[in-house]
This record gives sequence, structure tokens and C-alpha cells, in this order.
Amino acid sequence: MADTTSTPVTTSTVAARSTTPSPSGVTGKTVIDDAVVSKVAGIAAREVNGVHSLGGGAARAIGALRDAIGQRDFGQGVKVEVGEKQVAADIVIVAEYPVSLQQVADGVRAGVARALEQIVGMEVAEVNVTVQDVFIPGDDDDNKDDEKKEARVA
Repeated sequence: MADTTSTPVTTSTVAARSTTPSPSGVTGKTVIDDAVVSKVAGIAAREVNGVHSLGGGAARAIGALRDAIGQRDFGQGVKVEVGEKQVAADIVIVAEYPVSLQQVADGVRAGVARALEQIVGMEVAEVNVTVQDVFIPGDDDDNKDDEKKEARVA
């Protein structure tokens, strides 16, 4: 007889969690891919006030290219480690100026933990937040102003 409880073989890591019988009395195993856990954490982190974006410089550059072709990566800037019953997340953010960086990090930590517990249904071991950069409004507008100015030389 074949073992029906083995984890399926895939190219990505999966989190498997045994379940208790459902209200209908059917038992089984729930398999949640790490990419899904990363996406949930990324969406929750982006919803926190004071978070401008996620990921370091290179990740944001690649993310801008993906956005341009309509394939946004919600897991950008998020690394998760998923066990049988617990999950840990490392999140890299760019905060907006002049928000309190500690408050933003605490908000990200709380929001991500809440989302992972409610949506994924796993206990959160830790959520580490790295503030990689600070976004200053108006910095991106400098190039637009240069285009509108008249040429200084003929």
C-alpha cells in the first residue's frame, strides 16, 4: 500500500501542516508553498503606514521592471523560513521620511505576524525587519523639473 501522507516532490520548498478533522469529518494534509507565505507577508508589510516599498536597491530595480510588464512580485523583499508548525520572516523595507523607523518596524512586525497567523494559519516564531533606505518625497521629482526647464545655452 502506498504512503499517501508523503510530501509531494517539487522544485520549491513546501510547508506541510497536518490538520485536524474538518467539520465534515474529513482529514488530510494542507501544503502551502513558501512563495504563498512570502506573498502574504509582503502584502501585509506594504499595508503598514510609513512603508514606501520592500526590498533592497537591486530588488526594487527588478521589481520596477516586473511592474512595467504587469507582473508585480508581492514577495519582493521578503524571505521566509517555514517549518511544520512555525514560520519566520525577514523583511527589508524602505520607510517614508519623516516617520519613526521604530514605529514602522513595529507596525510591519505586528501586521505580518497577524496576517501569517490568520491567513496561513501557522504560529509566527519571529519577524525581523531591516530598514534598508528612507524615501524622501520630491527626490524622484528632480528629473521631471529638469525636463521642464528651458535650456540655458543655445
